[in-house]
Amino acid sequence: MEAHVQAAVVEIVQVVVVSYMGEKIIIATRGSKLALWQANFVASLIRERYRGIQIELKRIKTSGDKILDVPLARIGGKGLFVKEIEECLLRGEADIAVHSMKDVPAQLPEGLEIAVIPPREEPWDCLLSLSYPSLKDLPPQAQVGTSSLRRQAQLRALRPDIEIKMLRGNLDTRVRKLKQGEFDAIVVAMAGLRRLGIVAPYMQKLCLPKFYPAVAQGALGIEVSSENRRVKRLISPLQDPVSRICVEAERGFLFEMEGGCQVPLGAHAHIEGEEVVISGFVGDVNGENIISSTHRGAASDPVAVGRSLAHYLLSRGGREILDKVYGGGEK
Repeated sequence: MEAHVQAAVVEIVQVVVVSYMGEKIIIATRGSKLALWQANFVASLIRERYRGIQIELKRIKTSGDKILDVPLARIGGKGLFVKEIEECLLRGEADIAVHSMKDVPAQLPEGLEIAVIPPREEPWDCLLSLSYPSLKDLPPQAQVGTSSLRRQAQLRALRPDIEIKMLRGNLDTRVRKLKQGEFDAIVVAMAGLRRLGIVAPYMQKLCLPKFYPAVAQGALGIEVSSENRRVKRLISPLQDPVSRICVEAERGFLFEMEGGCQVPLGAHAHIEGEEVVISGFVGDVNGENIISSTHRGAASDPVAVGRSLAHYLLSRGGREILDKVYGGGEK
C-alpha cells in the first residue's frame, strides 16, 4: 500500500514538471543593471516553482531612460519609465512586466493590473558620501545630488544651508558620479544599493520619523494583462500578502493625493496585528511647509486607510500645496 502511494506521488510530481516543460514566459523590463536584476530575480522565483519553464527577457528602452537632462517633474513624471513597457504588454508581446513599484503611476492603463507584489526590500533612502558620515556632518553649501522633489524638500527642511544639484541616470551612473567627485553626497534608494551590492565609504540610512520614502519604494510589482488568466494563475504563488497590503495602502494615499512627480510627497505603511499603519507627508519644494501625519485602520481595506491619511493632509494645508503646483504657481 505504501509503495502504491509513493508511486502515485512520484507520478503526480512528474506530471506537474512535464506540464511546464513547454511553457514560456516573456518578461518585459528596462535594460538598466537594476531593472535586469529585478527581472532576473522574478525569473528565478518562477523557475524555482516551475522546473523546466522557459523565461525570456525582453529589454525595452523607455522615455525615462532616454531623457536624462531634464527633471522628471517637467517631462511627465515617473510614468515615463513604464509607458513603453505597458504598451508592450497591451500588444501581447510580453506576458509580464517587472517594475519598481515607486515608478508605477497611481492610475494603471485599462486592461492591465499589478497581479503580484513579491517580498519587499528595504524601503528607506540612503545618503552616500566619500567624506562625510551623515547629513548633519555635511558642511554648509555642500553639494548633494538628487532630482527627486520628495528628497529635495526633506533635505532642505533638515539642512537648508546645503546646495542641491540635479542628478539623473541609472543607479550605477549616479554612484559613479559621486565617486568621480561631482558631489559631496547623493541620496538614492537603499533597496537598489542592496540589490546591486553597491557600497560607499559612508552610508547613512534616511528613515522615519525624519525622512519619508517614496510610495512603494523597495517593492517590486509584476504587471500583467487582466485577461491573461494563465499567467496570473502561474505567478500568484509569488505574492507576499504583507507587502501587498502595505503597498496598497501607500498607493491609496498616492491616488488620493493626485500622485505624480510634481509634488513632494512620501509614505510608508506597516502592519500591526490586524491593522495597517501608514505615515505620510506632503510639502513644498523648498521644505518650508511640511505637513505629515500617521493613520491606522483595518488591514482588510488598506486602500481606504491610505486615502484617509491623504484626506487629512489635504484638509490641513495639502490642498493649497497641490493647487499651487498644478495651478502653475510653482515650477
